[in-house]
Amino acid sequence: MTLQSFLLDYGEKVHGYEIRVVNEREARAAAGILGMLGVIVIFVGIGFNHIMVARVYIAFLFFDFLMRVINTNYVPSLLMGRFFVQNQKPEYVGALQKRFAWTIGWFISFPMVYWFVLNWDITFYKVLICVLCATLMFLESAFSICVGCFIYRVFTKDDPQHCPGGVCEVRQKDPIQTFNLAQKLIAGLTSLAFLVGLYLFLAYTESKTYFGEFLHEAVLTEAQLKKEKEEEYQKALKEEFGEDDEF
Repeated sequence: MTLQSFLLDYGEKVHGYEIRVVNEREARAAAGILGMLGVIVIFVGIGFNHIMVARVYIAFLFFDFLMRVINTNYVPSLLMGRFFVQNQKPEYVGALQKRFAWTIGWFISFPMVYWFVLNWDITFYKVLICVLCATLMFLESAFSICVGCFIYRVFTKDDPQHCPGGVCEVRQKDPIQTFNLAQKLIAGLTSLAFLVGLYLFLAYTESKTYFGEFLHEAVLTEAQLKKEKEEEYQKALKEEFGEDDEF
């Protein structure tokens, strides 16, 4: 394989498409599979206190994205996705922008491999990169939103062809795709309610696991943490010595 063929002969040549393409349905299915496996890893890690499953998953994620950058024909998650969507009509999208997006995912997995596979050192800020990776996979699988494809457009200054969901083509939205004022309020208030509820749960619910305590401390400010520690200290003093009202 020459460098030119590696760079340009990426993806599949399909009749009727002037550029090489990949099947977006397979890509979305693969993102959903990886996201589901990530959720399973989190539950296993919390429930059974095993870090090995997380290490294996992140190492597999690194290898999977590496294979995507090289050749889409032999990527484990894409082949699994193909199995589930093989009877669906393909949705072809430009291969180069997808490769660029998957390259970003591969680079994101580099620090994950170092922090959580080679040298287990978990902190809140390091976990955020895992959250970023999971968020990108969720956006792709649930909404067919390829963030890397948008970044590709910014860097190359070219208008990519055959984007997921047809977002590259300038067109007028159909009425069913628009929001009236009431719908905007409902969607906005529901999203806000979810965020506020999540914050209140993490901030004021007693955590029963190390991971829960980790998240609880992450959402609090330094002043809140200091106040909470002081209250816990005073409570421990009362439990140990009791309140002596005779003095």
